[in-house]
Amino acid sequence: MKRAFVYLSIVLIFAACSPDDTGEVTPVIDLPSGLSTEVTINEETVQVNATATDARNYGFLFVEGTDTTFVTSTSGSASHTFLTTGTHHIWTRAYASTSSFIHFIEKLDAVDIESDITVVGPPTEGYTTPMEYPGYTLVWNDEFNGNSLSNDWTHEIGNGNWGWGNNELQYYKSTNTLVEDGLLKITAVKEPISGFNYSSSRIKTQGKKSFKYGRIDIRAALPYGQGIWPALWMLGESFSTIGWPSCGEIDIMELVGGANGNDGTVHGTLHWNNNGNHASYSGENSLPAGAIFAEEFHVFSIIWDQNNIRFFRDDIQYHVMNISGIPAFHEEFFFIFNVAVGGQWPGSPNGTTQFPQRMTVDYVRVFQQ
Repeated sequence: MKRAFVYLSIVLIFAACSPDDTGEVTPVIDLPSGLSTEVTINEETVQVNATATDARNYGFLFVEGTDTTFVTSTSGSASHTFLTTGTHHIWTRAYASTSSFIHFIEKLDAVDIESDITVVGPPTEGYTTPMEYPGYTLVWNDEFNGNSLSNDWTHEIGNGNWGWGNNELQYYKSTNTLVEDGLLKITAVKEPISGFNYSSSRIKTQGKKSFKYGRIDIRAALPYGQGIWPALWMLGESFSTIGWPSCGEIDIMELVGGANGNDGTVHGTLHWNNNGNHASYSGENSLPAGAIFAEEFHVFSIIWDQNNIRFFRDDIQYHVMNISGIPAFHEEFFFIFNVAVGGQWPGSPNGTTQFPQRMTVDYVRVFQQ
């Protein structure tokens, strides 16, 4: 059972009373008074209800480690999903004005989250691949041991430009990423944050680890549901200088969640610049009817050489493209792992979509000849 215990409460009062340039004291602003908060947990979400006399607006700062989420509300209510166990803090402010955030009283609550948020998985079974192949050498891998990301990864924060170019609905933040039990876990949550209704994480190896050619294996269990869009993919290291799609894109795995078999179908796609136009070529692979990629781990792979990029699910080839005449695919590429919510391709979540949703990655391995 998930519970939040409020065990610390501090009220601070901030008044505007200072001499002006003539030495005269300005009038004291009538601040709100009697700020009180009620903090409860319902399902996976912490709910804060604040009341104060003469308050015109409220602000809530949710602090989880080094990550913060700020929400304003004229009603005095706000909610937030903490993704980790332990002690977290909530600063609640009662403002004297709906347009000014200078004059307020403030209250600090500390909440102890006893158990982690309930999400589906990770599964305990599924397909796996070896640590070595004849004729190949393992040149880089991440088995996600320990309790944090390695220095090979960085987070991308926010909603990007135009929803990361896809009208996506989530706000990316670092605390939606967990590394525990030998697994990377990226969780998409329904919560108000920075003007968006969902949060998630997006990590990349840009500027740290990039590769050209080889076999790449990624073992993962995927989220599901309408509007859920997990991806394990690569961009050309030249992205920062020549942009997309000229840099090239290799989508090792994308899933567009939902009914009609979507939760059991993955896509492998290449994007590139063809004489000034965006070009793409995609293939897909589906599990047997009724099965979905959230139920077990699967291994998503490419084998990439000077002539072709071949796509595999559990060592079953389902797509191939000849790249011999496309310069972008003969350069270095870096990894991006993310779970998007909404966007032009998947559409928005609906009443059938369950949150939180999690993508769990067991390992990523790069082999070269």
